[in-house]
Amino acid sequence: MSASKVVGLDIGTGHLRAVEVAPGRGSAPGTVTRVAEVELPQGAVRDGEVAEPHTVATTLRQLWSKAKFSGTDVVLGVGNQRVIVRDLEMPSMSQPQIKAALPFQVGEMLPVAIEDALLDYMPLSQHEGDTGPVVEGLLVAATKDTVQANVRAVQLAKLTPVAVDLAAFAQCRALLNAEMLGHVVGLVDVGARVTTVVVAAYGVPRVVRLLAAGGQDVTDTLADTLSISAAEAEGLKRRVGFGQGSTPETAQAADVIGSVTRNAVEAIRNTFVYYAASNPGHGVTGIVMTGGGVSLPGFGQYLSNSARLPVTIGQPFDALEASPRAGIDASRLARQHEFAIATGLALRSVA
Repeated sequence: MSASKVVGLDIGTGHLRAVEVAPGRGSAPGTVTRVAEVELPQGAVRDGEVAEPHTVATTLRQLWSKAKFSGTDVVLGVGNQRVIVRDLEMPSMSQPQIKAALPFQVGEMLPVAIEDALLDYMPLSQHEGDTGPVVEGLLVAATKDTVQANVRAVQLAKLTPVAVDLAAFAQCRALLNAEMLGHVVGLVDVGARVTTVVVAAYGVPRVVRLLAAGGQDVTDTLADTLSISAAEAEGLKRRVGFGQGSTPETAQAADVIGSVTRNAVEAIRNTFVYYAASNPGHGVTGIVMTGGGVSLPGFGQYLSNSARLPVTIGQPFDALEASPRAGIDASRLARQHEFAIATGLALRSVA
């Protein structure tokens, strides 16, 4: 177990969110010592990828000054459309040997050249194959410039990136409690531009899907259709919600919100249907939602009705201790689902 604190950093399209966690005492996996967030200038991050490293670095320095984190070690998350997660079966061998063999095994699976990709492998299970023991796992491939842009922004802010982790794995780390380990659950994190869907079977991520859709897409479509500002569209979205009924004045907005949201929900539902069809008798039994997109009124209920599954809002702080100085006031506690990925990233180094 790490003896020091580390900060999990979630670089979103509109916000930087960070959670500092120290090693826990007793049964708690960690102690939250600081929680903070700050808005990002528009365009600094696009589609889940840092586009302006210097702007993000300046905002990171503001975040560190505001939160007074005790250290500069950071675990970064990645998760956008240029990150690929695939099932992959490999001959049974050590983890270093598997990683060394990946470039020779996965070239045809990637849309980019091997030399332009960063590869990792998460083993899940082992069984006897036709020619000997094999390992089943998940291949994670990210384009180098995607990861390097995030790392560069952190370094420009005089911080130290100690690890880069898949946002989906952070979701599992932050949300899967003891009760969930006995079930198959769906984890859905709705960001501004990317929705991360995970099927975790008995504590193990079996399916990871990154959808190019999020809450900002609803806002942008509203703004374009109604010829209003982004700020007005965001406020209208939250007032009207989805499936909440409408007045003559809000009917067009309700139609726009419904159209975009139904497409996103259908993609999420299809992920669970695919898993159930591939694993008869072991389908998803419940959904845990996190991310800023959760705040759209009616979204969770519609997802529950569409998937025919119970939906709950993730509470990443529940299993952790909290320092009185962590900055978790009533408002932030009510929005803890927005900090799920940052919490899971921090837990990587202390659990």
